[in-house]
Amino acid sequence: MLDAALIKECADPSLKPAIVEQFVDAVGSPDPLAVSMKSGGRLILIPKAKTADEVMEIIRQNVGHAVVRVGLTQFPAGVGAKDASELKPDLVEPCANLRMGTAMFAKILRIVIKWYGNPKSEEVFPQIFDDAVYAWKTGEFEGNSVFQAEDPGGAVAMQSGSAVERDVQKMADQPGESAASSQSTLQDAGIRIDLSRIGGQR
Repeated sequence: MLDAALIKECADPSLKPAIVEQFVDAVGSPDPLAVSMKSGGRLILIPKAKTADEVMEIIRQNVGHAVVRVGLTQFPAGVGAKDASELKPDLVEPCANLRMGTAMFAKILRIVIKWYGNPKSEEVFPQIFDDAVYAWKTGEFEGNSVFQAEDPGGAVAMQSGSAVERDVQKMADQPGESAASSQSTLQDAGIRIDLSRIGGQR
């Protein structure tokens, strides 16, 4: 769970705190030094970095050859940089990473909202949010690179009391089914399988 003060101080102001939480929960990492790397769609295992300097070294060695994502928002390192030497250590600084990540995600949301025809209904927002998260993870939406794409501008509408925000509240109120409840659900599901004919028994 992200610290509320961190969200207030660092997150892009166009996103409501509940959306920021949902976004980081969907794509990010609780570890500000987290690094993930993919090449040709395959995840590459790398040793866990213990310091910001180690993270920056991993980024500089691999950016350009692989997709390297870092920090709380798993921001794609190298976006907007022409050379690895331009990369700054604030990529792994929690506040800066959250600021960059949420600003980029807000842009992606605006791209998706525009593609949907700028709908006004709150009920559409969860689908738009899911599409934006998918675009963040893949780097593409409708065949275009979302990280390099121009920002269409405009507000990230439909967030006020949106369905996503209500979902976040619901998850906070109900942390999940109890083990007993899950167990009974599994038992109920199991009754439907008729095993009486196995081995010729009737």
